[in-house]
Amino acid sequence: MNVKKLLMVGVLTLIAMLTLSACASNGENHDMQDMEGDHTDGDHSGMDHSGMKMSGSGEVPEDLKEAENPTFPVGSNAIITEAHMPGMEGVEATIVGAYETTVYTISYNPTNGGERVEDHKWIIHEEVANRQEEPYQVGDEITVDADHMEGMDGANATIDSAEKTTVYMVDFILSDSGEEVTNHKWVTESELSQE
Repeated sequence: MNVKKLLMVGVLTLIAMLTLSACASNGENHDMQDMEGDHTDGDHSGMDHSGMKMSGSGEVPEDLKEAENPTFPVGSNAIITEAHMPGMEGVEATIVGAYETTVYTISYNPTNGGERVEDHKWIIHEEVANRQEEPYQVGDEITVDADHMEGMDGANATIDSAEKTTVYMVDFILSDSGEEVTNHKWVTESELSQE
């Protein structure tokens, strides 16, 4: 009788532990709250996007140079071919701004104590605090002067990649939620295609 009770308690404990661990992994907050601001992360599968700011004010750094002859002119439409977050890939975007700059992926520890962010796409050269004139190289340490995600502004970061290109600010509608995203920063030229 004691063995049977012990076995039953063990099974119930195991079920409770599995249920709690399933709830914990589902509770990683993929609900993308705080959609008023800017944007995103490299590989969106398995990333926590709770602090992501999808929409923005449309303000850009004063010294950011507008592209003279962008592949996708302001007011034109393009298809987003690479998503930084769910619901973005394959949607039609309207080009709001086109700028010539160096774009970086970065890894950093958020200032609010959240988990380390790896390969965040994108920040631009003009979003580096106390920046040097020349573009940074892979491995360089910088301080971020952008708030695309909670805990990003003021964070110390490492440059993971650097590319001189045209970056775009875009408006689009998320395919999974139907939510309108405005002034989203940033999408690179290689992440867009003609309709």
